[in-house]
Amino acid sequence: MTKVELGFPLLLEDESTYPIWRRVVLSLSIQGKQVHDARLAALMTSRNITHILTLDRADFLRYPGITVFHPADVVAGAP
Repeated sequence: MTKVELGFPLLLEDESTYPIWRRVVLSLSIQGKQVHDARLAALMTSRNITHILTLDRADFLRYPGITVFHPADVVAGAP
């Protein structure tokens, strides 16, 4: 295991994620490869995770309750 893997818990998906994912995909008319981001957003919602660090900021801004950070945001805020 790498240091990065040791620093973050592994979240397993359970049956609570699917209905959230389905509702999000239908309500936001998400199609194509964007359904994968919707699945991650649904998993986050089911686990009460409110923040994500991603290079794809624009892809996650559509999900209510999720605060999106780009790595540049973190570096800019570093002492």
